Amino acid sequence: MCGVTAEPAVAERPAAPAIAPARRPGRRPGALRVLNLLGAVVVSAAVLYAAFFPAPGLPALGPAFNPVTGGWTMAADAQVTDRSFRLAGLEQPVRVLFESDGTAHITARTDHDLFLATGYVHARFRLFQMDLMRRQGAGRLSEVVGKAALDSDRFELQLGLLKTAQLEWQQLPASDPGHDVLLAYAQGVNDRIDEARSTHTLDAMFSLLGYEAKPWTPVDSLLIKGDMTQTLNFTDTPLAMALLTKSLGADLANEWFPTLPPNQQSPYDTGPYARPAVAPIEQMPPPAEMLSGAQPLYDRMAALPAGLISRGGASNNWAVAAGKSASGGALLAGDPHLHLTLPAIWFQLSMESPGYHVAGVSIPGTPVVLIGHNEHIAWSLTDAQNQQTFFYVEKEDAAHPGMYFWKGDWKAYTTLSYDIPVLGGATEHLKVRWSVHGPVISQRGQTTSVYWTGNLPSQDLSVLLAIDRASDWGDFTRALRGWLSPTHNFVYADDRGNIGLISAGYYPQVAKGQPWLPMPGTGEYDVIGTIPFEDIPQDYNPPANIIWSANQRQVTKDYPYYIGTTTNFFDEGYRANEIHRVLSRPGKLSAADMQALQTDTRDFLAAQIVPVLLRSLAKEQLNATESAAVDLLKGWDFRMDTGSAAASVWWYFWGYYVFEVFEPWWKSRAVKVDKDDVWGALTQDLETWTLKDPENRAFNAPGVGPRTGPDAQRKTFHKVIADLSKGLGSDPKSWAFGRVHQRVLENLAQVKGLNYGPRPDGGDANTPLAAGGYPSTHGPSWRMVVDWGSRTFQGVFPGGESENPASDWYTNRVDTWFAARLDPMLTAEGAAATRGAKSWEAHP
Repeated sequence: MCGVTAEPAVAERPAAPAIAPARRPGRRPGALRVLNLLGAVVVSAAVLYAAFFPAPGLPALGPAFNPVTGGWTMAADAQVTDRSFRLAGLEQPVRVLFESDGTAHITARTDHDLFLATGYVHARFRLFQMDLMRRQGAGRLSEVVGKAALDSDRFELQLGLLKTAQLEWQQLPASDPGHDVLLAYAQGVNDRIDEARSTHTLDAMFSLLGYEAKPWTPVDSLLIKGDMTQTLNFTDTPLAMALLTKSLGADLANEWFPTLPPNQQSPYDTGPYARPAVAPIEQMPPPAEMLSGAQPLYDRMAALPAGLISRGGASNNWAVAAGKSASGGALLAGDPHLHLTLPAIWFQLSMESPGYHVAGVSIPGTPVVLIGHNEHIAWSLTDAQNQQTFFYVEKEDAAHPGMYFWKGDWKAYTTLSYDIPVLGGATEHLKVRWSVHGPVISQRGQTTSVYWTGNLPSQDLSVLLAIDRASDWGDFTRALRGWLSPTHNFVYADDRGNIGLISAGYYPQVAKGQPWLPMPGTGEYDVIGTIPFEDIPQDYNPPANIIWSANQRQVTKDYPYYIGTTTNFFDEGYRANEIHRVLSRPGKLSAADMQALQTDTRDFLAAQIVPVLLRSLAKEQLNATESAAVDLLKGWDFRMDTGSAAASVWWYFWGYYVFEVFEPWWKSRAVKVDKDDVWGALTQDLETWTLKDPENRAFNAPGVGPRTGPDAQRKTFHKVIADLSKGLGSDPKSWAFGRVHQRVLENLAQVKGLNYGPRPDGGDANTPLAAGGYPSTHGPSWRMVVDWGSRTFQGVFPGGESENPASDWYTNRVDTWFAARLDPMLTAEGAAATRGAKSWEAHP
């Protein structure tokens, strides 16, 4: 989900002289995919937004539209005032209080009414966003935007999000609390849809695209859950590894892309570990055809819209126990790093009823608080990054059409048929075949199916409802036993000073094979189960009084189960190392320290590598500009601050250095995998070689000749300084990081004139303040700090509560977020006393 996300470690190789990145621009993981895919609706959306909110270079077209039912309603619907109204389906009156910044506080006398009102409020401010998200998962974008979305629709239906959501609803017992919650939430959304139709206040995007929102169903909320899961853990890494193994050879591929990280890491669960409940994987190299047939599917997936394939994650969370807290109570901090969009991914609210007392952030379209606190506990999430996608090559032959060979027998595929309506075109008919492993997603060259844990029907929303009501670690972990996918690092702190962290979810185990590569689908290599809940990574009240996660590998090399590789797809560990370094320092920690660490710009990798670089340059002949750059690095504190010129030198040096070492290999071996897709593994390798193995054979690439790591560093440094001089001027002191590193909050419809930014900001992909990419479009999508000692709760997200650009609540929180400040998370009672609060009274 979070990272529910979405920021990979990014290092760019800029191209001189403009100093624009030529390596690894920011990717889009860890966000809700629909917010990334809207390139499919760019043309229509651009016309709409330009019509009513002209951006530079875009003409105002508003007068051409109906002033009663068209986009003019955006301005009329933007203002929120006190009101009293009837809401169908309520059992008792409900009060919704809005703070001046838009934060919603929903107070109901029954649990049913709480979730009905939540659905109404979500739809009132985010209906178009919600509608696109469900259409994305259901493969129905082409119906409203035309053939531009067909590739996405086909893939989503093939992958099976709709099938899984329907199964989850069918399998949810009527006695499960989630059943009534989803029904009540759907009714609230539909109440708003009916109201918007009757008052002509549907979002203007509906008007321009020429359609109305259809009734909401529980399946739609489950589709949005599937959207989030796909964004975070559906990967193509085994395909990339097959191509790397084929081109580089098994020897180099195994050395450069190992299972265990080669560099220093900071796992939070250091053992001891229980004896495994399943036998270790029997290593069996795949047949040659497993490697050679991966290219067509890899190319197809690479061509999909951004966000459909997960590329890694970047989120932080940690907790401090009472024994190390200045307030005497447990502390918790969390900041999922996702795609930064307008409207924002999150919707902030508090929910009060007889059964629920919870506050935090929710995903519009779902009825629960995903990250937040209740009366007794607080929690946050990061992506756990274990491998949850496995590819199988099915065995077929001409004598058994429509069948595949599995466990000694021929078995018929299950076939599902779908119709995809296409705006302005003929309806497309799609047939999707399923094997026991999962859906067939490629029949080019070889038939490949995918086992993906996101297709395991699960009741994760019911799990979150139980977390929202949990009062201690026992309640919390009992709830998480039902959590399957995506696997998350759930950090915990409670009002009694306790802290914990558990990486809950499904960890597929295979009996034999190399699961980081495509495997034969004949049965011997199938997933046989998961790691027992008691054995998954976890820790409670550690002796050091601190616990943390930042997408790093959670366990040491002694952990007895397979959970993934450096490429598939744990973080390189630099954010986790820095967070651990800061939390481990002597002395007590405060909520202010938590807030400062969330915006810490110290680059752990730079602190490791720059001293080595300086030693390599100590006897090198340098010109005046190069000498000045060296002086900057000598006095640098390794912080990626906007005013730091040394930060610019480092930022470009590392990207160039990776390119310098690996590009000759890519060319000589004709590697067809983008280095961007394995950048994290290459970074770990190069860090390790630079620090411990400067004569590694990787430095002696074909066509380069004999050389060492210091030789490559010196050559890279000369190139970097020459290019920076051309692009930024001859005085290194003027190369402030803010000149080359900026953030942009991207309009959901990808209309650049409605973006916020670019605005200079600090941090990079390796700092706790994650800001990879150029410009950086991902980062802390929600910051939260909890201090149980003082019972203070604070948070902020960039953007606002409304998707309407005419609303005061569209970008009103951006400056607070950029300034690294947090807003108090008030109760409904506390909010009622604030200036500018508005109140809604809803009646049956």
